[in-house]
Amino acid sequence: MGDKKKKQEDTREKRPVTDNPIDFRLQEGTAVRFKDTKKDTNHVAVWVSKDALAYEIALKKLQTELMKLQQDMKKTGARVLAIFEGRDAAGKGGTIKRISAFLNPRNTRVVALAAPSDRETSQWYFQRYVPHLPSAGELVLFDRSWYNRAMVEPVMGFCTDEQHKRFLKDVPLFEEMLVKDGIKVFKFYFSVSKEEQARRFESRKTDILKQYKLSPVDNLAQTYWDQYTVKKFQMLNESNRTLSPWTIIRSDDKKSARLNCIKHILSQLDYDNKLPAEQLATNPKLVISGIDEIRHMEKNLFDPARLRG
Repeated sequence: MGDKKKKQEDTREKRPVTDNPIDFRLQEGTAVRFKDTKKDTNHVAVWVSKDALAYEIALKKLQTELMKLQQDMKKTGARVLAIFEGRDAAGKGGTIKRISAFLNPRNTRVVALAAPSDRETSQWYFQRYVPHLPSAGELVLFDRSWYNRAMVEPVMGFCTDEQHKRFLKDVPLFEEMLVKDGIKVFKFYFSVSKEEQARRFESRKTDILKQYKLSPVDNLAQTYWDQYTVKKFQMLNESNRTLSPWTIIRSDDKKSARLNCIKHILSQLDYDNKLPAEQLATNPKLVISGIDEIRHMEKNLFDPARLRG
C-alpha cells in the first residue's frame, strides 16, 4: 500500500501547475464546483467574475429542470422537436450543447445533417429529415433544419427560385401535420448583430479550438448580410403560424440567450415538480415572438441600420 501511494504522489508531482502557454478558459461549471473550497497548499487561486458564477448557478438549475422534463417525457411518451436557426455564429450550437449536456443520450438526439447527397437531392425535400423526427419520450434538437431552404440555399445559390417559393408554401402544411400528430414543435431563430457576428468570426480564426467551426459559407455571411435579412423576412412571414410559431432569441450575449432559450422550452411544457412560473419567466427584451419580429422588420425595412440580425 505504501509503495502504491508513493507512486501516486510521484505522478502528481510531475504535473505542471502554473506554467501553461495555452490561453484557455475554465471549463463551464468549474466556478460553481469549487466556490466553497478551502485554501490549501495544493490549491491555486483562480478568480472568476460574479456574473460568471451567477450564470453557472442559473444554468445548472435549468439543466436540472431539463432532466426532470426528460424523466416525465419517458413516462408520458411525449415527443418534442426543437429547431435552431439563425445566422452563422449566432450561438445555436452552444445552446444545444447546454441543453443536451446532462440528458440521457438514449432519449435525446442532436441532428446536424451534412449537405445532401445526389440521391437525397432527387428526393422529396423533407424526406431526409423525416427519419430524425422524435419517437415517444424523445427530445430531438435540429442544429439547422429544413429551413436551410429558406435562407442559406437561396442566398448561396444552392436551390432555384421555384424551389425556394415551393418550400415556403409547403413548410406550414408539413409542420401542421407534425403538430396535429402530437409532436411539440419549437422553432428558434437566434438573432445576432452584424458587429457581434464579425467579432465571433475573428475569434474562430485565432482560437485553434474553434477553427473547426469555420466554413466557406461563414466567410460570405457578412458579405451577404442584407440578402439574408430579406430571406429572413420572407421566411417569418410565410412560416410563422399559430400551430408552429417562431421564437426569436436575441443572442449578442450568448449566456443570456442560452438561459432564456431553455427557460422558454421549460415554461411551455408540463412535467412533474416543475419550478414556479416566475422562475422560468423569460426576458421580453431577449425572447421575441415571431409576429413581433415581423412587425419590427416591416417598420424598419427601409432603415437597415435599425434591423436586428
